[in-house]
Amino acid sequence: MRDITNDIEKVLFTEEQIQAKVAELGRQITTDYSDEDLIVVGILKGAGIFMSDLIRRIDGPVRIDYMMISSYGSSTVSTGIVRILKDLDYDIHGCSVLIVEDLVDTGYTLNYLQDYLYRRGAKDVRICTLLDKPARRQKTVTVDYLGFEAPDAFIVGYGIDYAEYYRNLPFIGVLKPEIIE
Repeated sequence: MRDITNDIEKVLFTEEQIQAKVAELGRQITTDYSDEDLIVVGILKGAGIFMSDLIRRIDGPVRIDYMMISSYGSSTVSTGIVRILKDLDYDIHGCSVLIVEDLVDTGYTLNYLQDYLYRRGAKDVRICTLLDKPARRQKTVTVDYLGFEAPDAFIVGYGIDYAEYYRNLPFIGVLKPEIIE
């Protein structure tokens, strides 16, 4: 079996750094939602690992749901057209919703999604992302809970993929350019 760590140019965030940040975010979210129930909505597939670690760090009543959204198709560049591939299973009317995303890039997806959830009747919609790439932003998005700011590079690991690989890496790293080409 091929060692996929050889495809990594450099590690940006170690497993230890990620877990410390997840714990910090969990404490912040616990404090902010101490008086209410929360629906945490993970954006598949990338946020799955982050969300599973995060919800275990939130003390209080939490329900989870998932959505699958696409604005990339099979490309590595956003089309700007957002498609919902899997919608929520729960009614969110009158609820506080926390969107959990792996990476905020252009902002198209989260800008659309936040508006969509408000139209579905959510009382409050906030965003928690592990990584933010503000250099690539094209749509305004307010990130309420931020893990790390990431460089404008092709990154993988801890749920983030390239061609469905690398999600299982326990760290986040920059993929070697020759792997993408």
